[in-house]
Parts: sequence; C-alpha cells; structure tokens
Amino acid sequence: MVADCGANCARWLLCLANFVFVVVSTGVLIAGTWLAADKASFINTSLNITTSEYHPVSSADSTEAEKILQEFVEPAVIEQAAYILIALGAFIFIIAFLGYCGAIKESRVLLTAYGIFLIIIFVLQIALILLCTLYKSQADHHSKGFLKSSLSKYYTTGTNKDAVTHSWDLVMAHMSCCGVDGAEDFRTAKLFVQKSSAEGLGRQVPESCCILTGDPLSLRPEDPSCISNPTHSNSYLATGCYHKFSNIVNDNVNIVIGVVVVVAATQLLAIIFSFCLCRAVGEERDYHYKY
Repeated sequence: MVADCGANCARWLLCLANFVFVVVSTGVLIAGTWLAADKASFINTSLNITTSEYHPVSSADSTEAEKILQEFVEPAVIEQAAYILIALGAFIFIIAFLGYCGAIKESRVLLTAYGIFLIIIFVLQIALILLCTLYKSQADHHSKGFLKSSLSKYYTTGTNKDAVTHSWDLVMAHMSCCGVDGAEDFRTAKLFVQKSSAEGLGRQVPESCCILTGDPLSLRPEDPSCISNPTHSNSYLATGCYHKFSNIVNDNVNIVIGVVVVVAATQLLAIIFSFCLCRAVGEERDYHYKY
C-alpha cells in the first residue's frame, strides 16, 4: 500500500468515484436487460410506481393504462432503446471497474488501462466538439434530416399512436412548438396525412401543435378548431421545435459551457490521479525491492 499522502487521496477518490459509476452502470445494465427481455413488465412497473399528480396514467383507469402501455410497448424503438442501454451500461461498467479495481488493488496494469481509456474518450470528445463547431451547418442539416425523417415515417394520429408519436407530442406540448421547422412538416408526414384523411375532420396539425389548456399531457386545445384551421393566435404553426431548442441552448449557453468544463475537468483529474497513483505504486515497489 502506498504511503504517500497525495497518492492515498488519489487512490480513495478514484475508488469512491468509480464505485458510484459501477453502481449506476449496473442499474443501467439491469434496466436495459429487463427492457429487452420483458418490455411490457418493465413499462408496467414504471407506470405503476409513478406518483406524479399530472402523470397521464396516475389518474387513468385500468383500461386506459393498459391502452397507454400497449402504445409504448409495440414500437421497435423500445427494443432499440433497450440495446442502447445495455451497450452504454456495459461500456461505463468496464471503464469504472478498471478504475475501481486498479485503485483498490493498486494494480499498475489496470490503472494504466483505465487512464488510457479516459484519454481516448477525452480526445474523442474534443474532436466531436471541434467537428460540431467547424461543421455546424452540416451538423444542423443532418440533425434536421433525421428529425424530419422520424416525423415523416412514424408520426401518426388517432387511437393507435406509437412511442415516436407520443415522444413528439410530449416535446411539442412542453416546448410550445410544432414540427421540426413548423406546421408545414406535417404535410409530408405520410402516416399523419393518411390517418387525417380517414378521420374526415380536415385536420392540418395535431393537437400538440395547438395552444393547450390544462395539463399539457392531456392535449386539449384552447380552440377546438385549431387542428383544422391553425393560426398564429391559436397554435404554434410557425415555431419549429429545432429552432426553439436552439434558442433554449443559446439562452443557457453559460450553463452548457459550465457543464462541459466540469465534465472535462473531472476526466482530466481522473487521468492525472490514475497515472500519479500508478507512478507511486511503482516507486513503492521499487523501494521495497531495493531495501
């Protein structure tokens, strides 16, 4: 065990921080595995433990809860989310496990591997930030393209809404926006156009694009005619969600920069601590070898 005070502090800080990440990543792994193995059970449990007064299921009867559950379980996006959770949890777990075991066992091999992994992640993050800064217009174009594609291919209306539709409704209702660039995006949303034609209501936009009354999750427009005759006074037809989100980021740019700096500083400290502890362990062993 290293006798140096600084090395000991680095050791226990690494142990504590990585133990927290091991616990968190294990939880993510369990959630992802559960979701992949039994989507219905996972979502049903999640809905049952929700105690919020304004949650859509908290005040719904069992039939409505079952319907909401079915809507969220059916789409393949839920299954894809499960695999993303498993991959993310496994990645964090491996790196945190290297750091924890390397620090607690004072293993130079594990500490070196941990430090190298963090350096690679840090460099990739810097590269990503630089690429997004240098190619901002291209990044905006591809991001908008992806969002418009999800809206065009999967967004629908009526009783058989899927997870993608619910996600878009949630975003638009809470951010007070409509589509990616505005209400015109729904003219090219194939499923939405088909379902709207079948309804026979002359629907132009979904309820989530309208100015709502009461709980946003209930999707009740202030003006019932909004869905067929959206105007600037009863809807957000000219306010795209992408532009709205960009404005929110720009308005809170100091917070975003602060978060990035804190994350980068934490990673740098972890890298420095791991290599300092690795060096202290080596010097300690050399000392005992000589004397």
